[in-house]
Amino acid sequence: MGENAGWAPSGWPLWALPGRVRVLVLGVVLAVFGLMGLAARTVPTPEQWTAAGWLAAAALPHLHASHLVQRRRRARAGTPYLDLCSVWIFAGVIVLPLVLELALVAVLYAHRWVLVNRFDAVRPPHRAVFTAATLALAAAAAAGVLHSSGVQEHLADGARPGWPDLAAVVAAAAVQWAVNTALVGTVIAWTVPAEDPRRPLGSASDNLLEVGQLALGVFVALALLWWPPAALLMVVPTFALHQCVQLDQLKLAARTDQRTGLLNAAAWHEQAERALERARGRIAVLMIDLDWFKRINDTHGHPVGDDVLAEVATALTRAVRRGDTVGRYGGEEFAVLLPDVDEAEVRAIAERIRLRIRALRITAKTGEPVTLSATIGAALRPAEPGGGLDGLIRAADDALYAGKKAGRDRVAVATPQF
Repeated sequence: MGENAGWAPSGWPLWALPGRVRVLVLGVVLAVFGLMGLAARTVPTPEQWTAAGWLAAAALPHLHASHLVQRRRRARAGTPYLDLCSVWIFAGVIVLPLVLELALVAVLYAHRWVLVNRFDAVRPPHRAVFTAATLALAAAAAAGVLHSSGVQEHLADGARPGWPDLAAVVAAAAVQWAVNTALVGTVIAWTVPAEDPRRPLGSASDNLLEVGQLALGVFVALALLWWPPAALLMVVPTFALHQCVQLDQLKLAARTDQRTGLLNAAAWHEQAERALERARGRIAVLMIDLDWFKRINDTHGHPVGDDVLAEVATALTRAVRRGDTVGRYGGEEFAVLLPDVDEAEVRAIAERIRLRIRALRITAKTGEPVTLSATIGAALRPAEPGGGLDGLIRAADDALYAGKKAGRDRVAVATPQF
């Protein structure tokens, strides 16, 4: 996985990290230096030096060709960053002695720092060093699996690999993934608390991409053993992976509100339309408007206003049910689609949202508390067909403005008859 979603805010030096994170980062880096000292006692053979040269000859052009894509991907705030070096690193695990594998990791990440990281203000040097160190430790653990099984010697002797060799390679890939994910995930969990405990492990698509890279690494290794120039061809599919990941992130960004991470208005409307078409029971829309939000911006500044929007978005996602559709509708207004609900459930969910927003505690840079409240309008569509999403939104909006006229900080429910 390499680096996952951001775990060090912009401008944080190493010593500003939480104590246990600092200990973990330094411990991992020192462990790698210790490994390098032990591995340096092994003298690589000329064949292993040649394999390392071919691997670097494939990996470095790939990183160079894709560095502009990497910089664009990193510049997109709010999107996950997926490291695509595992193809080359796992190939090295299979064919190289540990000393050359650690040297390969160092060369790849030094090259990437020169091309990409040094232009990235939100990723300080210690983070790049930690990323390289985690992959070095993960690669060392995977190499230990292969060494204990005898696969490296078996393949180096030119023997035809069999099922036991495949099982050992799969086990080594699993160990590399597990060690890397555990180290990176621990840092993320300790620095970016999340409601979902699975977040530090990455999404299913993130991990599928990592598994795909490890599988490609096996084919690079086989090429290095039996037909080294063919390893250069892997530059093409790895570069294509970069392009595909960037395309997925662009699609995600086009559907996501940058300040809150929720669906934007167009994406929410599209998803809500599909949910409305599939709905078999009653369905409701909540329109949520923050009270006196302009006053917050005018008093405390727009950065505090942005913080408020982000906190409200988090509160919303925690208050709704699994399967409900939440989006930022515009400005300080949010929208929620609630499928399969009755009026009592609509009122209960809306009231839970209102209370969670009231319970938020946000402090401006001046130390002043920022008090929040919200008015919520709800509209419920009967199970019978007829009436569309726009009519339901208008009814919820009417209820919202009725609630504001009645004094704000309340839930108002309308039950339109379509």
